[in-house]
Amino acid sequence: MEKASKNMFPILRPDDDRLKRFALFSGLGPDELTTLLKLTDCVSVSKGFKIIKNGEGGFCLYLILEGSAGVYAPPPDGEVELSRFGQGDFFGEISLVDDGPRSADVVALEACTLLRITRVTIGVLAGLQPTAAIQILSAIGSELVKRLRAANLKYIDLLHQTDGRH
Repeated sequence: MEKASKNMFPILRPDDDRLKRFALFSGLGPDELTTLLKLTDCVSVSKGFKIIKNGEGGFCLYLILEGSAGVYAPPPDGEVELSRFGQGDFFGEISLVDDGPRSADVVALEACTLLRITRVTIGVLAGLQPTAAIQILSAIGSELVKRLRAANLKYIDLLHQTDGRH
């Protein structure tokens, strides 16, 4: 059964060792982490839960604290897995800067605990701890560039395969 619940009790503390290993938070100090964690919430979802739905509006990104998720694009001939994410990975980040619809489904491959960071979170953080907001946005930008480069290589490989068939 699909299930999601908002965790009212903070799972993360600013001194949690996992946070320093997550690229998104690696440059943040204890005070900045404390502020950020006060502005976010944790969500628990069961295996099979559709965390993000293709075509819907978005307002947040999710960081996987525990579990894993798959990203799927629904083409006309069935679902295609685009990517998999595990602990420390984040997804949905485009919605922080773009009002467009979500471009894929993201499904929990196992029970997941997620940290939800919204546009409002980033805006408030920018007012309270500007350096922290810049650090997080920079980490998101770096990851987006990395993903874009990987997608570019796949696209080029696909073009070369297609050219070789003609």
